[in-house]
Amino acid sequence: MDADRPATPRPPLDATATPADGDRLDAAPASAEVLRFLARRRSLPVRSLGEPGPDAAELDRLLALAARVPDHGKLAPWRFVVIAGEARARVGATIAEAFLARQPDAQPPSLEAERGRLLRAPTVVAVVSAPVLNPKVPEWEQVLSAGAVCHQLLLAANAMGFAAQWITEWYGYDHRVLAALGLGGGERLAGFVYLGTARDAAEERARPDLAAKVTRL
Repeated sequence: MDADRPATPRPPLDATATPADGDRLDAAPASAEVLRFLARRRSLPVRSLGEPGPDAAELDRLLALAARVPDHGKLAPWRFVVIAGEARARVGATIAEAFLARQPDAQPPSLEAERGRLLRAPTVVAVVSAPVLNPKVPEWEQVLSAGAVCHQLLLAANAMGFAAQWITEWYGYDHRVLAALGLGGGERLAGFVYLGTARDAAEERARPDLAAKVTRL
């Protein structure tokens, strides 16, 4: 991190305490602060993520917050695979092997780059879409819930002072890599969420023209 960029203070974990089952909640907790946060939310490329990542307690809170998403039928049709520490290199070796199987003529620099995919951030969370067979809840709705988990994890990470990016890249669809992550039949990778501390300032990017995206009936 640049010397002139102080670390973002982390909020106390008790500030993220989730309510107990059955607690009465404010149905519409208006918050100008949250609206401003959403208006300025921005993913940071993995090349701009550095140490530190969330510690064990912070990561547990982030995952608990990420799980608070719309979930028709209360099926929890998703799960998390945390890849941190030496596990990043172990899975990275599998990624390099899979890459070589796809491209037998791959040169050492390319293989080394693939081996280091998960080393680009201190912590990587693989969000797995794991639909549950249920006659009342279409699979598509369950897949969308897994996508919501990925986005909620981004929001929670940013609110805790971490930078994050949600990506998949080719290895998120490779059967060798998915097997190494423990994915079973019917499961798919919703995405890898890379977590770390920002080394650079984020810059706003062009946003879509809402007039071309909104239909009013």
